[in-house]
Amino acid sequence: MTDGVKRPNILVLMTDQQRFDALGCAGNPAISTPNLDRLAAEGAMFRSCYAQNPICSPSRASFATGLYPHAHGLWANGVELPEDRTMVSRSLAEAGYDCGMAGKQHLAPCANGPEPRREDGYRVYKWSHDPIHRSAENAFHRWLEDNHPDIWSRIGDTSGATAEAGNIAKGATAVDVLPVEAHYSHWIAEEAIAFIGERRDAPFYFMANFFDPHHPFGAPAPFRALYDAKNLPEPVGGPEELETKPLVQSEYHRKSYGGHAPGFAEYTPEELREARAGYFAMVSMIDAEVGRILEALEASGQRENTIVIFSSDHGEMLGDHGIMLKGPMLYDALVRVPLIMRWPGQIAPGQRREEIVQLIDLTATLLDAAEAGDAQQVQGESLLPMLCGGDATDWRDWALAEYRDSGHSATPPVFTTMLREKHMKLVVWHGAPTTQRPRDGELYDLGRDPTEQTNLYNDPAYRLERERMKDSLLDVLVATEWPRPARTAQW
Repeated sequence: MTDGVKRPNILVLMTDQQRFDALGCAGNPAISTPNLDRLAAEGAMFRSCYAQNPICSPSRASFATGLYPHAHGLWANGVELPEDRTMVSRSLAEAGYDCGMAGKQHLAPCANGPEPRREDGYRVYKWSHDPIHRSAENAFHRWLEDNHPDIWSRIGDTSGATAEAGNIAKGATAVDVLPVEAHYSHWIAEEAIAFIGERRDAPFYFMANFFDPHHPFGAPAPFRALYDAKNLPEPVGGPEELETKPLVQSEYHRKSYGGHAPGFAEYTPEELREARAGYFAMVSMIDAEVGRILEALEASGQRENTIVIFSSDHGEMLGDHGIMLKGPMLYDALVRVPLIMRWPGQIAPGQRREEIVQLIDLTATLLDAAEAGDAQQVQGESLLPMLCGGDATDWRDWALAEYRDSGHSATPPVFTTMLREKHMKLVVWHGAPTTQRPRDGELYDLGRDPTEQTNLYNDPAYRLERERMKDSLLDVLVATEWPRPARTAQW
């Protein structure tokens, strides 16, 4: 942290399943995100931020703990974060921060009931896994019941749909297209605004966990009307690539989620275009709600001493490479996420950073800014030195992502690991003894092929580069072993 600077408030705006390129400021002219574009202009945007897993729970656990999935232990959805893993919110609370959250947490199983709460440090805890979760502890439903009883009376029965209802839908459900004032994303903003407006003596930490743009893809009419589905960009690549890609990708082309959700092959061209339009509309609605939150922050007089962070837990295939939703694929569409940071007076505005960074670096950054916890408790590195005028020449030049049968379980299970280095990217699809799947891989020269359509893994011209990156991956895995207690004597 910059010497002599008052400890800042921290506002984290986290979306679910938002691709790195689903922002106007990321170079996408087809999407409308004026508030987030302005936030990026007022701060810094990282163009190469990687999540540590392409699935919700393991990725969120990495942000919550600052650890890689193989270190924190929450390797898949449906697994609980071990009790001995400290959440960043708890560290901030112990350092004197007033902490709150609203929306999705997903650090424990919740398909059959509410998510068990752990020692998280939150004074305000408004949990709602998603808009349809049937638990009586779904704070969004209670808010709807209190503030929009007419709407609640219409959707109350259907909002308690099965846990898989959103996964099997190819289009919007009734909850996704509620009026703006009753929508889940609007509720998240309302909770954030209320928390920001409270009077307090301590700095605050608030995490606004939007559920969108997670599938099913749909948004209220004013935002859906922003997009003509027929004129949106087409997906990158297509099914023709699958002959040169690992076999599991063909399975996910036919059926998503290990067979539990519709695959790309089951969408008509019209349904695919509508899904993409719905996705863009969801992002635009979040942008509008972010705008309301930022206006409230400014009106409260706390803008200048608040770090605002916008990011996502992972991305979405959205038809790229002939695949929908998410899974063991480690394309940039799934593991490269937006990252915007603003801190007036500390982070110089207008920065477009090209360094390879990771979500676990956010955890280290929060602890650094708040002067909270022990830097050795996390595996990421604080971004503040480089953002606040420091030298970034010694910054790591790689990112690691891993999938350990992390989504809906497949038979046999699927395990993949990614290493991104400079302009090269390796993805290992593991075989025996990890799984009975055949061993395979992907190798991309992102300098020549930024959309990852040409797999060079078996190209003789790239054999030495492939083996070099495999060696580097082994080194990275050893370097990220955790925990490594301090040695106090030679024997």
